Amino acid sequence: MTTGTHVVRLDDVRKEYGDTTALDGVTLEIHSGEAVAVMGPSGCGKSTMLNMIAGLDRPTSGSVVVHDEDLGRLDETRLALFRRHKVGMIFQFFNLLDDLTALDNVALAAQLTGSRAGAARRRALELLDELGVADRRNAYPATLSGGERQRVAVARALMNRPALLMADEPTGALDSRAGEQVMDLLLDLNQIGQTLLIVTHDERLATRCASRVVELADGRIVNERVLERA
Repeated sequence: MTTGTHVVRLDDVRKEYGDTTALDGVTLEIHSGEAVAVMGPSGCGKSTMLNMIAGLDRPTSGSVVVHDEDLGRLDETRLALFRRHKVGMIFQFFNLLDDLTALDNVALAAQLTGSRAGAARRRALELLDELGVADRRNAYPATLSGGERQRVAVARALMNRPALLMADEPTGALDSRAGEQVMDLLLDLNQIGQTLLIVTHDERLATRCASRVVELADGRIVNERVLERA
């Protein structure tokens, strides 16, 4: 599903850490409604690219534009607001707060943007219900299965209706059954219009959930392929 609207545009992005070049002239566009998987060996620049698009790091040169925001022009305060409002992040190891219930972990994302606690909790419960874990809303992360924790993490990432949902190895810490469930969930989200960027080593995840695969090597895009979904 591709439209003329760019959600992400990287133009000749280069990132250097001392003598190491992590990204070497990367140009990439992601359109509204696309699901793009970024693949490549460890150290190829996948995580650096994700951090650039999330506003967690800045390019040495080139530009990163996400949802019409040129991230290089934003100060740290505006970058923090951008991350809270415009992008959602799903991590391999969930990154849930151990001392908060599932419901409070999800609601916190909205409260950090200024939403009132009651409204945040209502939306959090709706999302947990949609993702099939509303019955675990009062459970703490340590008592949830891996699949349940990732569903809670997805709900948290969706709280502020992000223009872009980014997933960093979202099935990497899950058993095969829970991994399949998360794949189905990501596919369902994309099919209702959510733009996805998935960083993964898992070819099955990429071919199942993405409409396009971008392959990185040594900080450069070396191949792109469009996938036909069944």
